[in-house]
Amino acid sequence: MVKINANGKEITLLSTNTDYVSLTDIAKYRNPDTPADIIKNWMRSRNTIEFLGAWEKINNENFKLVEFDQFRSEAGLNGFVLSPQKWIKETNAIGITSQSGRYGGTFAHSDIAFEFASWLSPEFKLYIIQDYQRLKQEEAYKNQLDWQVNRYISKLNYTIQTDAIKENIVPTLQPHQISFAYSSEADLVNVALFGMTAKEFKKAYPDKEGNQRDNATIEQLLVLNNLQSLNAEMIKQGLSQSNRLTELNRIAKEQLDVLYKNNQNALDSLKRLSDK
Repeated sequence: MVKINANGKEITLLSTNTDYVSLTDIAKYRNPDTPADIIKNWMRSRNTIEFLGAWEKINNENFKLVEFDQFRSEAGLNGFVLSPQKWIKETNAIGITSQSGRYGGTFAHSDIAFEFASWLSPEFKLYIIQDYQRLKQEEAYKNQLDWQVNRYISKLNYTIQTDAIKENIVPTLQPHQISFAYSSEADLVNVALFGMTAKEFKKAYPDKEGNQRDNATIEQLLVLNNLQSLNAEMIKQGLSQSNRLTELNRIAKEQLDVLYKNNQNALDSLKRLSDK
């Protein structure tokens, strides 16, 4: 459970996606007993409906405009009542999500949550933004640190590969071929994972600093670590470069697919919540 602290008030964020902030917790600042009523009152306003609709149009290609127009035409009337659940169900909205259970409640993307907080209390909104920004800065630092650690690990694993080349390939080559062997093995892994050699990368992306490994995602670096170790073992087994390239490319595709799917779990979970 991820929380921020706004002037002593704890506000929950979705653990699967910290871009989403609890409207329920924000509403408790005004009324701790019936926060749902505060949210419904906010959603009765035409200005609120206009804002929610604008956000969805920008961020949600599946937003139902006809249903939105119906809500917009009724907003502000004395008999108009709109719950988050109805808004989500009728318009296919993704900016707000509602979930049940012990840690349930209504959550909204930070853009929307800050708008709600501003309606509730401009001062309280500033406290929320302050601690939310702190959290996001910590997340950004952690992600950058993860990237640096994985890049460092990949460099360490590269020495495993070069040692295997020394012991199993270099002895069969002429002196003038030794440097080519190192370059060739490094590019073997590059081609298996990135689809191009270091030289081809520089030619294709002349404005980028460093090589493709320096510009890799965390997922690619994780796979790179594995490929370098696997390549070292294949070299010891005496497999040809062509066979190793084919096998390493197959493994790279499988592992990247798994990693990317795992990273989509948060978005998929959020979509399932919105569909309820």
